[in-house]
Amino acid sequence: MIDIEKLNFQKLNGIIPAVIVDASTDKVVMLGFMNKEALNKTLETRLVTFFSRTKNSLWTKGETSGNYLNLVDIKIDCDNDSLLIYANPQGPTCHTGNYSCFNVKKDSIKFLEELFELIKKRKIELPENSYTTKLFNQGENRIIQKVGEEAIETVIAAKNNDKVEIINEVSDLIYHLFVLLSEKEIELTEIVTNLENRHNKK
Repeated sequence: MIDIEKLNFQKLNGIIPAVIVDASTDKVVMLGFMNKEALNKTLETRLVTFFSRTKNSLWTKGETSGNYLNLVDIKIDCDNDSLLIYANPQGPTCHTGNYSCFNVKKDSIKFLEELFELIKKRKIELPENSYTTKLFNQGENRIIQKVGEEAIETVIAAKNNDKVEIINEVSDLIYHLFVLLSEKEIELTEIVTNLENRHNKK
């Protein structure tokens, strides 16, 4: 993943700052410090581990609260003296119970990308007892039919001015549209690019 020997731990007397980023939202959630031992343990266990300057010892985030940081990726800055660590938090990151130590809000829009990638994965693996697998097995016509049904139900919910139902039906519609895109081998990024191009022409 990274070459630890390239890192300059001496600049801060054996430790380097580690900025933790939620891999699912790209939001900064906390700042900690690592020595070489903490970094090695992080790579070995896949759980983000820091060096506590006050206790002069290692501590794995979540070992008391259960709110672990599951390692995804590590980036080194251009001076080789700081780390950008991407992780998937299990629960709040801050000891106050907040999502982030910097009081930033969790952005769930990126979840749509994750959902689309999961649907594409389902198409390849076809796991049993999965509704998505069932749709792919039933074929293109059934998928198209479901998109039409969800679109009609969305319209009805909107006409009834039922906010809860609108949210539910739009969620169903988006999911089935993602299944259709996957079936047609169209990437979500192609839709986004098309929307961006249209926006630029307005």
